[in-house]
Amino acid sequence: MDQSEGAYDVIIVGAGPAGASCALALSRSDLKVCVIDKAVFPRDKICGDALSADVIKQLPLLSEKLATHFDTYESRTPSYGVRLFAPDRSSVDLSFTAKAGSKGYVWPRQDFDNLLVSHVKADGNCDFLEKVFVTDVSVNPHEVHVHTNQGLLRARMVVGADGANSVVARLSGNKAIDRRYHSAGLRVYYEGVEGFDDRNHIELHFFQSILPGYLWIFPMHGGRANVGIGMLSSVVAKKRINLRRTLEELLQTDPLLRKRFINARPLETVKGHGLPLGSVKRRLSGDRFLLVGDAASLIDPFTGEGVGNAIRSGRVAAEHVVRCFQEGNCSAQFNLAYDREIYRRMGKEFRISHALQRLCRIPWLFNLVVRKANNNPYWHEFLCNALADVNVKMRFTRPSFYYRLLFS
Repeated sequence: MDQSEGAYDVIIVGAGPAGASCALALSRSDLKVCVIDKAVFPRDKICGDALSADVIKQLPLLSEKLATHFDTYESRTPSYGVRLFAPDRSSVDLSFTAKAGSKGYVWPRQDFDNLLVSHVKADGNCDFLEKVFVTDVSVNPHEVHVHTNQGLLRARMVVGADGANSVVARLSGNKAIDRRYHSAGLRVYYEGVEGFDDRNHIELHFFQSILPGYLWIFPMHGGRANVGIGMLSSVVAKKRINLRRTLEELLQTDPLLRKRFINARPLETVKGHGLPLGSVKRRLSGDRFLLVGDAASLIDPFTGEGVGNAIRSGRVAAEHVVRCFQEGNCSAQFNLAYDREIYRRMGKEFRISHALQRLCRIPWLFNLVVRKANNNPYWHEFLCNALADVNVKMRFTRPSFYYRLLFS
C-alpha cells in the first residue's frame, strides 16, 4: 500500500463517531480524503451505549439521509429520563425536558458506529481503509507521513480520531496519562435484569465507596441491559481498588440490586476501557494535525458521555480543515483557532462538570440534593432543567445555591 505517487489532502485516523463525522462533513468539500481504521466494521465499542439528545440533534447536520436512517432502527431503546441513586440509596426520577430533546436512546455502539461508517462508505466521497494499524505519524514542513502495517500514506493534514490511546496525539506531546483527569470503566451486557422504569430511565448509582464515580444500568432492546462502573483512575490507584471485583460485589450485596439481578445472567465477560476526561485544557492541534473526540480528551468529567462531543469536534475539525486549504496554511499557529473554537463550545460545560465531579465526593450533600428533589417541586424541576441547560447546572458551583438548598 505504499503511496509512491500523489498524496491525500487529509487522512482521518479512526472511524468512530469523531472520525466518521469529520469525514461526512468533509464530503461536501473538494478535498481528497482517506479514512483508516484498525478494525473491520461492525466492531464492538466498550461504552455505556447511551446516545443523548445532543447526539440525535447533530445527525441531520451531518446528513439528512443519516438522520432518517437512524430513525428506522427498532433495536434502539428510547429513554425519557434518569433515575439517580444517592449514596444513602434514596433515588429520584428526572425526566428529560423539551430543551433536552425529551428523549435519548440506548443503542449498542457496535450498531450506531456501523451506521455512521456505512454512510461514510456510501456518501463520504473518500477512500475508506479497514484493518490498517497506524504505527507512527511524522510531520515535515510539506506533509504528514502516516506509517501503517500496510505501508506509508501521505497527506497535507491528518486528523487524529484514534481514541484514548491515540498515536496521532503523540504529536502534541500528550503521552502520559494523568490519572487525575482519566477514568477507568468496565462494561458487561446482561439479560434478565428486573425493575426498570416503564419510561426506560437510565440509572446512575452513586455508591459512597466509589465516589466520585458511579455504577450504571441502562435498559436495552430485547430484555438486555448495559451494566458498568466508572471511577477516577487516581482514586482507583490510590485505594488499590479492583474494579471488576467491586462491580461484582455491589451487584451481589446491595439489597436493591441483588433483588433485581437474582434471575439475571451476564452475556459476556467484563470488558474494560479508559476515558480521557475534559477536566483540563490540552493542546489539540499542531503543525498539520488536529485531534478530535477521545483522542482530544473531550469526555464530560461528570457524566462520562463523549459521543456528542466527538461528533461536534469532528464537525468543527472539518470546518477548520477547509479553512486551512482555503488559506493555504496548516501551521500550528493557524490551527490554534481550532483549539479555541473547541473550548469555546465545550469549555464551560467541562469546567462545570469537573466542579460537580469534585462535589460528588461529599456524600451527605448528594443525599440532601436527592431528598430535596423528592420533597420539593422547585428542586425537582431544577434538577430536570440542569440535565440540559449548562447555565442552570452552573448554579451548583455557587455558594448561594447551597445556602438556599440548606435553608429553604
